[in-house]
Amino acid sequence: MKKLIDVAMGRVKADTVIKNTTVVDVFNGGYIKGDVAVCGDKIAGVGEYSGDTEIDGSGKYVMPSFYDTHMHFESVMIRPSEYLKLAVPRGVTALNADPHEIANVCGEKGIKFMLEDVKGIPCDVHFMMPSCVPSTPEDKAGCVLGASDVKRISEKYGLFGLGEMMNFPGVVNCVPDVIEKLEAFEITDGHAPSVYGNALNAYLCGNILTDHECETAEEAREKISKGMYVMIREGSQTKNLRTIIKAADKKNLRRFLFCTDDRNVEDLCELGTVGNAVRLAVECGMDPVDAITVASLNAFEAYGIKNHGAIAPGYSADLLICADNVAREIEYVFYQGRPVAKNGKPLFGVTPADTSPLRGSVNIKPVKLGDLDFEFKKGMPVMRVFPNTVVTETVRAESKDGLNLMCCIERHGASGMIGHCYVDGFALKNGAIAQTVGHDAHNITVLGDNAEDMLTAVNGLDKDGGLVLVKNGKLIGRLQLEIAGLMTEAPADKALKVRAELFKALSEMDYNKNIEPFMLLSFMTLIVIPDAKLNHKGLFSVKDWDYLYRG
Repeated sequence: MKKLIDVAMGRVKADTVIKNTTVVDVFNGGYIKGDVAVCGDKIAGVGEYSGDTEIDGSGKYVMPSFYDTHMHFESVMIRPSEYLKLAVPRGVTALNADPHEIANVCGEKGIKFMLEDVKGIPCDVHFMMPSCVPSTPEDKAGCVLGASDVKRISEKYGLFGLGEMMNFPGVVNCVPDVIEKLEAFEITDGHAPSVYGNALNAYLCGNILTDHECETAEEAREKISKGMYVMIREGSQTKNLRTIIKAADKKNLRRFLFCTDDRNVEDLCELGTVGNAVRLAVECGMDPVDAITVASLNAFEAYGIKNHGAIAPGYSADLLICADNVAREIEYVFYQGRPVAKNGKPLFGVTPADTSPLRGSVNIKPVKLGDLDFEFKKGMPVMRVFPNTVVTETVRAESKDGLNLMCCIERHGASGMIGHCYVDGFALKNGAIAQTVGHDAHNITVLGDNAEDMLTAVNGLDKDGGLVLVKNGKLIGRLQLEIAGLMTEAPADKALKVRAELFKALSEMDYNKNIEPFMLLSFMTLIVIPDAKLNHKGLFSVKDWDYLYRG
């Protein structure tokens, strides 16, 4: 502390000084001209300073680095260490990671792997304890974690809080196991799509802090009025920013956060994560300083993390040096006072964790052609999907024309259970897609317009799982996901190359080009997001919390 004070007073040289720069002031909502002095892992001050190392900040902006408040490494389909090699140079030095995808497949050993894979990387990775494994009692995952397991694992590994509480019925109906989980944590993230009024009141009495599932500005305003922080989500399939940003104004700005939730690796590389949300918010009319405040200070304060998220004396020296005021061109990323990325490249290495305990996770009863048949009946309920959202509708179909058949195959215990339904809006022709990524139980999902191609696709997954494309009877694309059937062992650059080949094959298929098929398909089995979703038992209505039909 003495040295920090001496540096702040100008009696001692700073370790690093960014000279003659423009500082983003998230407290007053403006800019300050001056030098930024860094001493050890903290900012000593903004003013006039000299340092052992001096960086010319003329014409540049210094701003706090970003905090992604809710994300899943598994959704990027590359391992956490590879993700951080891409995300940190794009401005993120803190994130809340919920490993409930891998926990649903392989429980504690999956959580342990995630923790080990990020060790030594210059980023504050706050792992949340998965709250819903499985997401509801209706699902068949690879593991079940009750309240005692949740408390034991969280204490054992020092986890940050309780991950998104998706089991809304369990909360409002006071299911003992759910209440016991909620009572064990000071920090709990929420997941409450289209929940209003007394039901929302009851849900929030579970001491739930945040929500990232708002579909409308009105929903966001109500949740804020009741004390929640609303995460403005901009993922790869779920893009809520342009809608939810309409709810933000100067009065309620401090209750908004940014998150990505589920982001594919292409968008991560091309657009970034939270920085992309900052730029989109500004395009929608938000003041640049306000957008940076949402991306930094708001997030740290929401989670009770002191002295982070601002360029101010005594605050952690986690900062960006940018050529512009919306972090489009990030020249340096500093973490705890030292540069950890320069011009989009990491200045750190990684030591990947062992993946061998997580391989060979696909365990199914052999599937026959007849298992993928499902009789269409006039007027039967089907699932309708849409671009840019994972919310679906239940509609009645008069004809099979234009529909796809979708199956959800239980893949953890070889039970042979398969749910079937028809889907409107995907519009896939002459082929099939199969994958072992299916939130949150991650059973096999296969969709196509004929049973033969669907069977070929399922068989193409093998024991490790992954993503498979079949067209006219031929397997034309495959991405192997050896780590629990969710993530590839390949480094990010190789994964990008394989995915590029996969998407090239996908582009040659006939489907609704306004959707991202793999990301959308992964959410069509998640029965906590409205309305029609398919699990291994049948087509489920989230609104009615019952099956539209089984089988």
